[in-house]
Amino acid sequence: MRPTAPTDPVTDSGPDDIRDFPHPRSAGCPFDLSPGMRALAQEGPVTRTRAWNGRAPWTVTGHAEQKTLLGDPRLSADFSHPGFPSPVAHHGQSEAGATDLSFVGMDDPEHARLRRMVSGAFTIKRIEALRPAVQAMADRFIDDLLAGPKPADLVQALALPIPSLVISELLGVPYEDHDFFQTNSKTIVSAVATPAQRHTAHTNLQDYLDDLVGRKTAEPGDDLLSHLGRHVDAGELSRREAAAMGVLLLLGGHETTANMISLGTLLLLQHPDQLARIRDAEDPKVVVAAVEELLRYLSIVHLGRRRTAVEDIDIAGRTIRAGDGVILLGELANRDPAVFPDPDRLDIGRDARHHQAFGAGTHHCLGQPLARMELQVVYPTLFRRIPTLRAAVDLDEIPFKHDAVIYGLHALPVTW
Repeated sequence: MRPTAPTDPVTDSGPDDIRDFPHPRSAGCPFDLSPGMRALAQEGPVTRTRAWNGRAPWTVTGHAEQKTLLGDPRLSADFSHPGFPSPVAHHGQSEAGATDLSFVGMDDPEHARLRRMVSGAFTIKRIEALRPAVQAMADRFIDDLLAGPKPADLVQALALPIPSLVISELLGVPYEDHDFFQTNSKTIVSAVATPAQRHTAHTNLQDYLDDLVGRKTAEPGDDLLSHLGRHVDAGELSRREAAAMGVLLLLGGHETTANMISLGTLLLLQHPDQLARIRDAEDPKVVVAAVEELLRYLSIVHLGRRRTAVEDIDIAGRTIRAGDGVILLGELANRDPAVFPDPDRLDIGRDARHHQAFGAGTHHCLGQPLARMELQVVYPTLFRRIPTLRAAVDLDEIPFKHDAVIYGLHALPVTW
C-alpha cells in the first residue's frame, strides 16, 4: 500500500533545528564543497533539511549509511509517491504514464524487467570491445583540435563530441542530430529551466526517439534501439516505453561523461603533479585509479539520489518513517573522512574504488563501465598528445554549471 505524505513532515526535530538545503559548491572555489554542505556533514550521517516546498526530508551524508540505504528495498525510487522529495515543483509524466526517466523512477520487479532489456549492452566485455573505436575517436577529435584555431573550447571540441558519438552509435541515433539532442538534454538537466521548458524538452526527445524506434522496428540494425524494437514486436514493451528508455540512455550516456571530461581536465590542469602521473603512466592501473579518484573528488551529480520510505527504517539512531522523503548526497559520501582520509585532497594514487559516484544497490548506474572506459581513454590521450595544454583564461573566468543538476563547465577555453 502506498504511504501518504506525512501531515507534519518534521517528526524527530523541531523546525528550528532544520537547516535549508545547501547549495553544493563553494562560490569561492568551484571544486570545493560549499560551507553549507560541510556544516550539514558535521551534523551527523542522517539529518534533516528544509526543502523548497517546506517539507523536511531526511538527508543522508555518511558513506556507510548511504550504501546501506541504497540497497534497502524499503526505500522507493518511484517519483509518484506523495512524500517523494522532488528537487523541483513538477515531475511530468510521459503520455504512456511512465516517469520521465523510465526505469530510474521505478521499483522492482518492473525496474528489473526493463533494465534487463538493455543491461547486456553495458557488460564490461562488450564495453571493452569498444575501446579501440573510442581511442580512434579521441585521436581524431584531438587532430581536429590541433589543426584549428587557438584558443579553442575543449567542451565543444572534445568533451561533448566523444561521448555523444559513442552513445549515438551504441543506440543507433544519427550523430548528425547531435545538436538537437544536446540542446534538449541541456534543458532537462538545467536547474533554472521552468517545469514547462523541461517538459517540452523531454517531449521533444521522447517524440524523436519514438519515431526512431518505429523506423528501427521496421528496418532493424545492430544497435540498442533495434534491440528494443524487437521487444516492442514481441509485445513486451510499448513503443513509447522503448522511447522513454532511449531518452534515459541518450541523456545519461553523454551528459555526465562530457562534464567529467571537461571538469576533470580543468582540475588536473590545476594539479600539474597529478596530471603528469596520468600523462606519463605506463601501467594502465595508474590511469584506472586516477579515474576513480576523479569520479570521487568531483561527484558531479548534484541534488542527491532521492527516495521515499515505504516502511519505517531505523538507521544511525534515527527513525525514517514510512512516507518520509530521503535525499542521499553522494558528494558528501565521497568526502567522508572515515572512508577517504584527507578527503579534500586530490590524490590519484589513493584507492577510491568505494566512491558513490555511480550510486549503489539495484539502481546503480547502468552505464558506469562505458563512462569509466571513455575517461580512461580520453585523459591520458589528451595530455600525451598536447603536453603543453593549459587554460586560456583565469579560473574565475571559466563558466561553471552552477545552474545544472549535473555539474560541469559550459565552456573550457584552452590553448597550447
